[in-house]
Amino acid sequence: MKIIITIFLILFSGTYSFGQEIHKVVIDLRTGDIKKFEAGILKGLSTVIQGYRDKLEDMKVVVVAHGNSYRFFLKDLSKTPYKNDKELLKKHKELKERLETLVKFYGVRFEICEAGMKARGLDIKNLYPFVKPIPTALNGIVEWQEKGYSYMIFE
Repeated sequence: MKIIITIFLILFSGTYSFGQEIHKVVIDLRTGDIKKFEAGILKGLSTVIQGYRDKLEDMKVVVVAHGNSYRFFLKDLSKTPYKNDKELLKKHKELKERLETLVKFYGVRFEICEAGMKARGLDIKNLYPFVKPIPTALNGIVEWQEKGYSYMIFE
């Protein structure tokens, strides 16, 4: 009975890599282009991570947002420079839901550059709760690379 419980816990805990290497990547997200963001981050990450899962492998992803990508992580756009972006306003709720799916189902971690937000007059309190502010994007990228994460830029 103990062996059955142990196997069950291993298979469904999400922490065991089935003897395979755990693939790790930190993504340097800079784009403000909504189509690129949807294709590369929202759709692309779920497809790649699921592909590894289908092979019984694991992939850990950290996205460090800065540059023009702040717009995708704000709860309320009304008091931001993005308040008149019709395409963003139209897709705002959908983008949030898809980001939450990446976090909850695929384990993607989102971090955002606090220094850049302040420079643009964006309020940290306006971030989605699943986005972690970090001092600078460079801090985050360097620290994840030091932990063995491969670097990928997404502009």
